[in-house]
Amino acid sequence: MTRPSAPDPRFPTPSATGLRRKPWLSRLRPPQLIALTFLLAILVGTGLLLLPISLEPGQSIRPVQALFMATSAVCVTGLAVVDPGSTFSSFGEVVMLLLIQIGGLGLITLGTLFALALRRRVGIADRIQVAQQVSALELGGVVKLVRTIVLSSVLVELAGTVLLSTVFVPQEGLGRGLYYSLFHSVSAFNNAGFSLYATGLTGFVTNPLINLIIPLLIVLGGMGFLVQLNVLAYLRDRRRNRLNANSKLSLTMMAALLIFGTVSFAVLEWSNPATLGTLPLGDKLLAAWFQGVTPRTAGFNTLDYSTMHYGTLFITILLMFIGANPGSTGGGIKTTTFYVMMASAWGMVRGRHDTTLFRRRIDTTTILRAMTVGLLSLGLVNLGFLLMLLLNTNPDLRFSQLFFETISAFATVGLSMNATPLLNPDQEIVLIFLMFLGRIGPLTFAVAFSRPDSRTLVRYPAEHDILIG
Repeated sequence: MTRPSAPDPRFPTPSATGLRRKPWLSRLRPPQLIALTFLLAILVGTGLLLLPISLEPGQSIRPVQALFMATSAVCVTGLAVVDPGSTFSSFGEVVMLLLIQIGGLGLITLGTLFALALRRRVGIADRIQVAQQVSALELGGVVKLVRTIVLSSVLVELAGTVLLSTVFVPQEGLGRGLYYSLFHSVSAFNNAGFSLYATGLTGFVTNPLINLIIPLLIVLGGMGFLVQLNVLAYLRDRRRNRLNANSKLSLTMMAALLIFGTVSFAVLEWSNPATLGTLPLGDKLLAAWFQGVTPRTAGFNTLDYSTMHYGTLFITILLMFIGANPGSTGGGIKTTTFYVMMASAWGMVRGRHDTTLFRRRIDTTTILRAMTVGLLSLGLVNLGFLLMLLLNTNPDLRFSQLFFETISAFATVGLSMNATPLLNPDQEIVLIFLMFLGRIGPLTFAVAFSRPDSRTLVRYPAEHDILIG
């Protein structure tokens, strides 16, 4: 029997040199880790919602339905195949609430907060991952940024709870009213759109507080964390701080889309007896404002979308697809992406080679990134809609309902023409994938499963003979 040869001292082993192979989790790129964390949260949430303690006595839920509800909560969408208020127990509702909060802030953001609480050092790789999740532009202040994001989010949600309690406490009692206030405040700020009422917020269409507080929370959540911080810093000291280009563009687009949505809804639905037609003048304006805000990926509604005109539905679909600001709790392709796409196309039509913004030139990489996000999003929506049509077995579901449902799922909005409970399991799975891809972003998902960037040393000559248009 031969004895194993001793290691050659000229070629030391990794253990001898102190080098160890990194755990597989630390080798993941930021887009891969973002996708994985959201997937793990969905799976854990699904398991919790399937527990008997999560259901009301006599209620049952299929695994696909539990997966759908967990995905909708983590991806802050709001689509529901079952009524959360009557299906889930208090424990199940709390699980949904935690999934909404986790999905809104992001698991990596919360994980960094816990590391700080345990006084663990946050390395450069962790900073990169957090920065990508919240769309941060710099790494230096990521740790401070996480603290500020979580603290400001909790404060806004608590303030929303206090304001909403003036409505829900008189109606539901002290304990239940405070719980309803907290649930709807968290749901609104995170742009989730889940409600504990079976008919949503349609019973509050004439309530001025609901029509003002809920949209305010939606706007704050969809503004974007970095934009919020930049605005606060600017208001605190205008001499030392200024609004950056991203904040200016985000605020401008947000205001324009809110005005456009409100005016469009009021004009198109003003005489519709099923929506605004029978309401007094003040209530018409409040309802138009609420419905103009909620397509910003929020999902709440005080009117029935299945009774609206096709023109109104078209405007709603457009607003849902555009979505909220980057780095926010909302979805869609994002307002800045839409602007860069439109501005670059308009510049090309006018014969300009550069796309400008606030006396600055938008670089080509940003334009290509915006075009990629837009093209991938259109492709995913069309593919998802085609599958929804091919898998449809319910003759009562109309073409418009399925398309509205598809856009709502991908943009993580949660608005519905009362079609979600009528879907079959195969269609539910399609929407689950769309919600997941819409939340993490199509470009993030594509990068997560693509090959690492490998720059070649060869660059070929440009070709100018290809005809476009």
